[in-house]
Amino acid sequence: MSETIEEIQMEAEDGMNKAIVHLENELVKIRAGKASPLILDGIMVNYYDNPTPVNQVANVSILDARTLSIQPFEKAMLAEIDKAIMAANIGITPQNDGTNIRLFMPPLTEDRRKELAKNVFAEGEHAKISIRNIRRDAMEGIKKMQKDGLSEDVAKGSEKDIQTATDSFSAKVDTICQAKEKELLTV
Repeated sequence: MSETIEEIQMEAEDGMNKAIVHLENELVKIRAGKASPLILDGIMVNYYDNPTPVNQVANVSILDARTLSIQPFEKAMLAEIDKAIMAANIGITPQNDGTNIRLFMPPLTEDRRKELAKNVFAEGEHAKISIRNIRRDAMEGIKKMQKDGLSEDVAKGSEKDIQTATDSFSAKVDTICQAKEKELLTV
């Protein structure tokens, strides 16, 4: 029986780790006025009638702190990439010079910085909700095992371990969100 308790705890911690990784991936997409190729993640280009990520049809590089360069592998893809970036509505207008597309990151206004900081904490709250849901599922699994004959002491100990992990991961979410907020609000 203790083997399944360990499995429940491992699954819970694994799920909480995945929530943290997802949060970090989402926060990378929130731009802080710096050029990052990750801004283009999720933007799909119509490549011969197949939706394809931008980074698979073009070379994406950082020219300077506020400029991204997109050089398509095929010149015919320039218009498609331009159209996909406009349709994605990432707040940046692509500049097409006939061979490359450049994305100039505009400096963020104070209001926009505050709005992005709110988005950071909204993403953090989503991560915390995921962590709490994982905790709930693990607790339900332990309670079910207790009904099937698991001793109350072992169950309480396991629940305490899961709660400790939950608190730890929630604190990690707060730390990550505060660091991103600081990055956003630093001019």
